[in-house]
Amino acid sequence: MTQPLRIAFLGGGINSAIGQTHKIAAQMDGEFHLVAGCFSRDAQINQQTAQIWGIATDRLYDHYEALLAAEHSQLDAVVILLPTPHHLDVIVRCLEYGVAVICEKALVESVASALVVSHTLQRTGGRLFVTYNYSGYPMVRELRQRIADGELGNIQQILVEMPQEGFSRRNMAGDVARPQSWRQSDGVIPTVSLDLGVHVHQLVDFIAQRRATDVYAINSHFTTLPNIIDTVHAVSRYEDGLVCQYWYGKAALGYRNGLRIRVMGDKGSAEWLQVEPETLKLSNVHGQVTLIDRTDNANRIANLPRYCRFKAGHPAGFIEAFANYYADIAQSLRGEHNDYSQGIDTALSGLNFLEKAQRSATLHQPVTLLDLLSHPATATG
Repeated sequence: MTQPLRIAFLGGGINSAIGQTHKIAAQMDGEFHLVAGCFSRDAQINQQTAQIWGIATDRLYDHYEALLAAEHSQLDAVVILLPTPHHLDVIVRCLEYGVAVICEKALVESVASALVVSHTLQRTGGRLFVTYNYSGYPMVRELRQRIADGELGNIQQILVEMPQEGFSRRNMAGDVARPQSWRQSDGVIPTVSLDLGVHVHQLVDFIAQRRATDVYAINSHFTTLPNIIDTVHAVSRYEDGLVCQYWYGKAALGYRNGLRIRVMGDKGSAEWLQVEPETLKLSNVHGQVTLIDRTDNANRIANLPRYCRFKAGHPAGFIEAFANYYADIAQSLRGEHNDYSQGIDTALSGLNFLEKAQRSATLHQPVTLLDLLSHPATATG
């Protein structure tokens, strides 16, 4: 067996929403071993995280620069789990130290910052991966392959939605929970788009393997949280006549995370919901509806051994999908071919789409997308 790849966390302490998920997912299949970290600016949280996770005291740091200076030659990658506005400088320093980067989405807050990352990758010859974890679900990958194989025919429409209730749901006292301070203001791209829009855009690109050509978006503010956009509706034309409809936001009462993908082709349609991740609903031109699950013998992708950690009837979910994506990254870091791990090109494409969606919403008219991927991308994940 190959040795686990050695990683360090920047951010992701025990008080964070996503740190524990990354830790479990990275180590679920023995692909990575967390050996060092700078988990929080809060000294107590930093120390508690190291103690709970078994990190040696001499490999715990109070600043990312100290970690990079001491650890860069002993690491296979650094995992960046900081708030999005703090990503850019840390990514650049990691790459300058010669360490591969695994970064929580959104990579950065704007196209301009993503281009800085791209240029740094080219200058340093570094490697970078962004954790688009929803594309790790086996049935999403199965859908992608069936589309590529032509089972649904010419793909005409895709509808993807990710409604959440986090900015509207109230506690028993009648109060809405306040998000982290950095989520209470919008920049070039609304924070809700950096949180959710990057995922839904990546999923469309991932399953359709086509590029958007324009976008028309409407931004809305439905909640009591001031000064931020909380809901986005958008429609976009893609290559080959494909039309995509997006809906995502945090003002949808009754939805914890309503991720749903619907695909319509001229030979059939498909639907996948994250709350029922093991099944894919297929319909054909005769109106016949079929439900297939992860272990279906006719599957192209989802029944592969790597996705069947346990036998049928024992559902795999969010963390397993995250682990699938981490296994893809490990394969890429080891120099093996992988179609699933995503890097700077995917991040640039998504941020460009979301910036243009914001411009469209401001101008109240469709906006054409400029292709930013014509630059040489010699150091992507």
